[in-house]
Amino acid sequence: MEPQIEYNDFSRVDMRIGKVLRVEEFPRARKPAYRLYIDFGEEIGERKSSAQITENYNPEDLVGRYVVAVVNFPARQIADFMSEVLVLGASKDGTTGNIILLTPDQLLNQELPLGARIC
Repeated sequence: MEPQIEYNDFSRVDMRIGKVLRVEEFPRARKPAYRLYIDFGEEIGERKSSAQITENYNPEDLVGRYVVAVVNFPARQIADFMSEVLVLGASKDGTTGNIILLTPDQLLNQELPLGARIC
């Protein structure tokens, strides 16, 4: 387990709901990955992410899927691609392999708006 943090530390991490618009194979990535293009609504707009999720997802299964992502990390260069957000997931052993994406529930058949903040 990581050391405890204060609530103020957590509140500085801006996690939002987005919807995957399109997915591309990413052969230039060092580890198998996809390039995701995600819509976070009017306030944030479309952002890109490199995601190492090829073990559990096919590109066609990701389009239209809601995801949770950190939107306020600095952009990071991955090969020839600028990854702007960090899509969140979990793995059994805590490594970057075999990732399962975190996805928001839809309560009472009402969708969360794109860009809704995780709190």
